[in-house]
Amino acid sequence: MKLDQTLVDAAVELMDRRWPTGEPGGAAAVRLADGGILTSVGLDNMNGSVALCQETGAFIQAYTQDRTVTASVCVCVCRDLERGRILILPPCGVCQERLALWGPSVEVAVPREDDPTRWEARTLAEVNPYYWGTQFAEGQWPSQAQHSE
Repeated sequence: MKLDQTLVDAAVELMDRRWPTGEPGGAAAVRLADGGILTSVGLDNMNGSVALCQETGAFIQAYTQDRTVTASVCVCVCRDLERGRILILPPCGVCQERLALWGPSVEVAVPREDDPTRWEARTLAEVNPYYWGTQFAEGQWPSQAQHSE
C-alpha cells in the first residue's frame, strides 16, 4: 500500500481530535502492508527532553504487532498557528532511522517545494540516499534481521 491522501487525512483527524483548533498540535499516521493505518501523537511533557516524535507510537505499535510499515506521514502534520495552516513535515533523521527497519522502499510524505501544506511521496532511500547502515550490509540496505543483530 502506498502513501495517499487517506493516510494524511488520518493524521489530520487525530490532530484535530487530540488538540482543538487554535492550539498547537501534530499527529502522524503510518500505512501497513495489509492496508491498515496506525496513528499516534507525541507526549506533552513539561521537560521537553523526554518528548518523543509524533510517529514513535505508531512505529512501536507496528513493530509490537509484527506488522510491516509501507508508508508514513511523518514527522507528521503540524499546525502553523501564525499562518492558520497545516504543514507537512518530512521525517527527521531519528525517524528516518526508525523507518529504516522496514527498508528503503517505505514511502514518506515530504512537503511540496512550492507549498508546504501539500505533500508528495518519496521513498526512504530518496530522502536518505547515504544511509549509514549500508556500510555494514555489503552496500545493501540492511534487512530487518540485520537491524536487530
